[in-house]
Amino acid sequence: MTERTLIKNISIVNEGQITVTDLLIDNGIIQKIGQQDHDLNSKIIDGTDKYLFPGIIDGQVHFREPGLTHKGDLQSESRAAVAGGTTSFIDMPNTFPNVLTIDILNEKYEIASRQSLANYGFFLGVNGDNLDEVIKLDTSKLLGVSDDGLYFTKKGNLLADNPETMEKLFANCKSIIAIHSEKEQIVEENENIYREKYGENVPIEFHPQIRSEKACYEATRRAIEIANKHKARLHILHLTTEAETHLFRNDIPLKEKNITTEVSVHHLWFSDKDYTRLGTLIKWNPAIKTEKDKKGLLEALLDDRIDIVTTDHAPHTLEEKQKPYFQSMSGAPIVQHSLNIMLEFYKKGLISLEKIAEKMCHNPATLYRIEKRGFIREGYFGDLTIVDLNSSWTVSKENIFSKCGWSPLEGTTFQTKVTHTFVNGNLIYDHGQFNEAVKGKALTTNDR
Repeated sequence: MTERTLIKNISIVNEGQITVTDLLIDNGIIQKIGQQDHDLNSKIIDGTDKYLFPGIIDGQVHFREPGLTHKGDLQSESRAAVAGGTTSFIDMPNTFPNVLTIDILNEKYEIASRQSLANYGFFLGVNGDNLDEVIKLDTSKLLGVSDDGLYFTKKGNLLADNPETMEKLFANCKSIIAIHSEKEQIVEENENIYREKYGENVPIEFHPQIRSEKACYEATRRAIEIANKHKARLHILHLTTEAETHLFRNDIPLKEKNITTEVSVHHLWFSDKDYTRLGTLIKWNPAIKTEKDKKGLLEALLDDRIDIVTTDHAPHTLEEKQKPYFQSMSGAPIVQHSLNIMLEFYKKGLISLEKIAEKMCHNPATLYRIEKRGFIREGYFGDLTIVDLNSSWTVSKENIFSKCGWSPLEGTTFQTKVTHTFVNGNLIYDHGQFNEAVKGKALTTNDR
């Protein structure tokens, strides 16, 4: 039984408005929004001068369990998530074994039911090896299918490199198809050019030239062309170039879009100027690119060509990151700090609080048809985040909750702080303290 909680005098950020009022959570559900008398049966939280967001829904994470738990696991990474205000996540299929069957998918749900502090969903992996099995399934019941990360297992696993596989999948799949959009052929050609010049020790500054704009743009353009042909539901993961943003529409509502995309927070926060300072710590695939790309991505987010914000949270050990260019693993931990990053943009006058809620809460729920989450509405699950917009803190090893124990943001001072995170009405995170007695729930979907 969840605790009955009354949040008083809080600024609720929801559906394009900010309203100062009260909110009652009982039995895991938002029961009432509006002015209410003090309730002796409720825990009272004074929300004066603080802001209440719907819980963040992160549509792309790599929480590493099963098989890669030296980097992170569902317990550790969900702790980091709730500390940053994220109450639900969708995890990618490149765990070990790769999530290429329903049995393995169900195993991940079972592990999460015992370990995850946040609500959870999982993509089914798809590549040339299991394509025929996937299209035999009732894919309409899945959150989505994805090839993301599977290229680490073996070459040729990216859908973007296999038009024939895309044609067959797009013609038959009824769920969202979320793809990593880079042409490996172009990437490999670029790798060979730089390897000839520098050997194995290619300077990290050339990462965005190797995983280039052309490699991204050509893959995205082709995938959209095939998806439109079959009226498939295509989602392009972690967009990185200004050029690609012009391939997406903003003239129809999200509910009507078959072609959607996202930006991950690190592609809004960092640019190629940061490689000199941070080196391989900010090696991601697709690569962090130019200041022009960074600005273009934010502009497309604001004008609705980009639909949602994600993290692509991908922890590795420092040892795995600090290797020479070709051996250094791609990805970094960032889920704990995604809302803080977006709120820094708010502090700079670059985005509104309402738009942050739309891109991090409302739209992920709409895109993935997630039931009764992503909005602050009576009758919805009590997934909520309280933020103090005037409380500074600095990222350090001592306050990082991801299992790998480091962040490319170490030394960064944020001007805002997540103070409370509720998951299904339970106060799971409270000023640095966790309630680990209660676990999250599997995300369920509505019909579109």
